[in-house]
Amino acid sequence: MSSIEEQLAGALLRSARTQLGLSQTAFAELLGIAQPTLSAYESGRRQPTLPTLVRLLGHAGLDLRMEVTEQDRHDEVLAQWERSLDEAERARLQAQGYRLVSSGG
Repeated sequence: MSSIEEQLAGALLRSARTQLGLSQTAFAELLGIAQPTLSAYESGRRQPTLPTLVRLLGHAGLDLRMEVTEQDRHDEVLAQWERSLDEAERARLQAQGYRLVSSGG
């Protein structure tokens, strides 16, 4: 199984292709690459470099935009709040169907 990093470029290309409503063959032709290459990228068997990915998306009239933001600590904050609850409140929430993050299940 490939890592998230190995799947990212393929997922972006598949998303772009789907957004444009194209088959792999038509999208590969638009990008100027062979369909088996596109298939390998989309499946994570091969990874284009970042400059290659940006160039390929540019051929399709698309931009890749990235930004750096603060990490989302939502789960950490929620788990901390849950740990502050007394056992009766935790039991009440679980009885209502809530899955408590802090209980690991």
